[in-house]
Amino acid sequence: MKNIVIGIEGLVGSGKTSICRELLSKMPNSVIFHGGNLYRGIVYAFMTKNKSLKTLQNIDITKIMKELDVKIELENNETVVYIGNKKIEEEKLQNKETSMAVSVVANKANNAEMFIFARNIINNLKEKYNVIVSGRALMEIYPNLDYHFFITASLEERAKRKLNQYDGKVSLEELKEHIAKRDELQEKTGFYKKYPNTITVDVTECKTALESTDKVCEYIRKIATIS
Repeated sequence: MKNIVIGIEGLVGSGKTSICRELLSKMPNSVIFHGGNLYRGIVYAFMTKNKSLKTLQNIDITKIMKELDVKIELENNETVVYIGNKKIEEEKLQNKETSMAVSVVANKANNAEMFIFARNIINNLKEKYNVIVSGRALMEIYPNLDYHFFITASLEERAKRKLNQYDGKVSLEELKEHIAKRDELQEKTGFYKKYPNTITVDVTECKTALESTDKVCEYIRKIATIS
């Protein structure tokens, strides 16, 4: 059976990364390409250089990637981000400041070359593995996705889930405002598009990442072998 590519995108805080990791454990010979974290790594590197995001208007994001020596490697069946020889921990890529900056940059930058770069990564991975892709604009990046999932959940539920991630450093109401603002920026950028083949999965009522993943798996079992 040929290797397949599964795209997982959705609303901010809907649990995309957790679903990808549960899928990784269920689907034999699979890897995760964290496309969103690659983008976050570029923006994080840019900010650590004390550069203003205002200068990114219509700039080629891959040019910034090369200038700042941002690289992607495969470790333990997941892609990770390096700046030079230093691995960037996911906590730094997912923090509140980086998350908001990414939403702003994505609305300003020219992402065409980044899409091509990501597509080449996916094609290279697909030669050996089933590929689970997490990120934004996945149908634009890889139009031949075997499955395109869009994960949704209520704003209240998404904020509650994010609350644990921020370890009490912000309130629930602050998180709701933060997520709503990011939703607005993502939609304005065009990252919440639905396509004829998009499968929308609402995970509001799911209590665990495994429950959310099981809802996704019901659609995949038709052509792929998963446990």
